[in-house]
Amino acid sequence: MTPSLKTYLAAQEKKSLLRLLTCGSVDDGKSTLIGRLLYDSKLLFEDHLSALKRDSKTHGTTGGDIDFALLVDGLEAEREQGITIDVAYRFFATDKRKFIVADTPGHEQYTRNMATGASNSELAILLVDARKGILTQTRRHAYIASLLGIRHVVLAVNKIDLMGYSQEIFERIAAEFSQFAAHLGFLSRAAIPISARFGDNVIAKSSNTPWYGGPPLLTFLETVDVESGLADKPFRLPVQWVNRPNLDFRGFSGTIVGGQVKPGDHIAVAKSGRTSTVQRIVTMDGDLAQTSAGEAVTLTLADEIDISRGDVLCAADARAEVSDQFAAHVLWTSEEALLPGRQYLLKLSTSTVPAQITELKHKIDVNTLEKLAAKTLTLNEIGYGNISLAEPLAFDPYSESRDMGGFILIDRFTNATVGAGMIDFGLRRATNVHWQALDVNKSARSALKHQKPVVLWFTGLSGSGKSTIANIVERTLYAQSRHTYLLDGDNVRHGLNRDLGFTDADRVENIRRVAETAKLFVDAGLIVLVSFISPFRSERRMARELMGEGEFVEVFVDTPIEVCMQRDPKGLYEKAKAGAIRNFTGIDSPYERPENPEILVKTVGSDADSEAERILKYLKERGYVT
Repeated sequence: MTPSLKTYLAAQEKKSLLRLLTCGSVDDGKSTLIGRLLYDSKLLFEDHLSALKRDSKTHGTTGGDIDFALLVDGLEAEREQGITIDVAYRFFATDKRKFIVADTPGHEQYTRNMATGASNSELAILLVDARKGILTQTRRHAYIASLLGIRHVVLAVNKIDLMGYSQEIFERIAAEFSQFAAHLGFLSRAAIPISARFGDNVIAKSSNTPWYGGPPLLTFLETVDVESGLADKPFRLPVQWVNRPNLDFRGFSGTIVGGQVKPGDHIAVAKSGRTSTVQRIVTMDGDLAQTSAGEAVTLTLADEIDISRGDVLCAADARAEVSDQFAAHVLWTSEEALLPGRQYLLKLSTSTVPAQITELKHKIDVNTLEKLAAKTLTLNEIGYGNISLAEPLAFDPYSESRDMGGFILIDRFTNATVGAGMIDFGLRRATNVHWQALDVNKSARSALKHQKPVVLWFTGLSGSGKSTIANIVERTLYAQSRHTYLLDGDNVRHGLNRDLGFTDADRVENIRRVAETAKLFVDAGLIVLVSFISPFRSERRMARELMGEGEFVEVFVDTPIEVCMQRDPKGLYEKAKAGAIRNFTGIDSPYERPENPEILVKTVGSDADSEAERILKYLKERGYVT
């Protein structure tokens, strides 16, 4: 390597790095601005420039001029429609700083992609079309940027050339945004009039806007102070992998997300509280004397302590919080609504656990920032509520650490990401609630009753016959001196669930309460019969997972809806078809059929007594009753 190349690489290595994103509404010129920055910074190779000129003739939207947006819009669908769909990342550098820029979509349906780009950015360029001014999507993106920890924002009033470089229009838009963003917590806000197409105030000050006294965009980006100070925060290393290549080596691998560490430092495992001392910092290039945030390393410890993937190693004198409940903001990114009480998977750092929103306190009106009452969240809505986890996790508030406080929610059936969240604080009362050891347990109670506790979960459409069959089963068991209890959907709604309606959110909460009640009866050693429509697989799965091994038997009473409508013992189907009953399962609310029930009951061509006998035989053959 020549000395000049070494000098160049060393200089590049010492430059600060700014991660930024462009966001805003549709067709505000985000991709064009990035293309203009690359072009004017002379960072395009000749073949790129030739291809750009050629593509501009085929896909361009600028009337024969170079269409800089094509540098970023790489998907064929993006070029055909003239929009951005995916997040596109580009790297460029100037003499003063290196940049990674994320071009994010403007369409509301791709808000989740914008949130992805914002989660790793330190500054947001929020573009506004000078002809349109501040729009709902502008406000939404500004709020999301603030929520995701971005503390610096540039309002780039684009296409100012189409408004005759009007100072009045620029100042009106800048004032409106300033008023909206005043309470969003940005450390710095700058407004710059630009024309991304013609380069006004992008690289250099434009003679077309003599009334503008601020810096051009690139100068602002080169000089804004966005040092995150991660190395100054308490030490955090989420364990991604326990490295055990042989019997003589056991290390804990992961990327440090906060602070510094060196051999001899005292560390603690956040969840267990066990402590030890760092022995070595191992990397592919050899051991290190010290390392800090952003580095991927393997630590070996002086003591043999139990550590696995998902644990977090912390500074012993500054441990992360640990809780199984916390309050958080949630950005919902799925077309299927968020339902409090439904189980999702929550991924926080290297841990993934079942979780549910136990209480949705409010949602945010992105236009006014007003807090609105809400029972659910729909696509692109932002809410605030309490989240309960199946097991405690280590975390820091999102305001202190993006890596330790940011999470995603995943649908348990499709594995699709349905939401992104930012932890506000732990619900500390929850950390003080512990299981109380009891002398008389489930085994003792069931042994006294000479039976094995179980939940028989009858599911099916209204009128399918599930309550009739469940009643026969319980009556027979009672005659045999068995200890049982029947939870029927109608009966429970007169007491425990009298406050619930029939929306999807209420149905989820209905089943959650019943499942928890059934679990208590199982703990008492009873055979519990649950007769509920329970239309959603997710909630039936949640109920199953609450019970122990072999304690949940799903009984699917599979009766065609046409037969149920003919029976219609309560006249409900006729009312539902007439519109007198809303959210009725099978009419205007879905029923998700069980895929692998333990017992399948067909009532057409069979009678209730025969099907009840089959269920009793199942219980006897598997040892639930002797």
